[in-house]
Amino acid sequence: MGHVIVTSISLIWILLTIVATLAVLSALLTPKWLIGPQRIGYVNGTAVSFSAPSVGVFSRCTRLNGANNCAVFAMDGLATDPTVFPTFWKLTLVSFALGLTVMTFSTMAALLSCCVQSINKKSIFTTTGAIQALAGIFYILGIIMYAAGWGTPRVVRLCGVEAHPFYLADCSIGWSIYSAMAGTILTLVTASLSVAAEKATSTDKVGRHVEKGETLVCLL
Repeated sequence: MGHVIVTSISLIWILLTIVATLAVLSALLTPKWLIGPQRIGYVNGTAVSFSAPSVGVFSRCTRLNGANNCAVFAMDGLATDPTVFPTFWKLTLVSFALGLTVMTFSTMAALLSCCVQSINKKSIFTTTGAIQALAGIFYILGIIMYAAGWGTPRVVRLCGVEAHPFYLADCSIGWSIYSAMAGTILTLVTASLSVAAEKATSTDKVGRHVEKGETLVCLL
């Protein structure tokens, strides 16, 4: 008969794994990585401040025909012209996609860890932790390559001619980058926390509950 084992550490590990994955996913899908300078327009002779244009990894928001318009600019995917979809940002998209794919599997493994603590005599915690560390590396590479693409024509048009790799000129960093960075940090935290989660579910105290025939062991 299987046992469901939940400890405070393993529960925190599972929750942080989910939060880290959602933080990076939301960052990737939103066009708020770079915020352009504020634009001033005139309506009936009165100066009006319009919302600043922004750009993400593969989408952008700008003001068209008097209304804010957000759309994907990578219409042909990775085959999109590099002047429209910078090569570095294509690599960013690939890196984040790989990281999210890995984290999706690690999230399922983390949820499964409540019922299954080992697979083929290998700890599901440490194996998942190693996968999470790999995802963290993919995320770090993605962020670096995104910043390396700041000298491309798309960024120059938004931020000014002084923009170059790792320098934004007149632009500012949007909340999406902070979300991606927070998700990356949490991913690396979960990788290290997996070791503590394994230890917490294999203590003598847990063993005594299992020996008593308890199918649900909850130590919070």
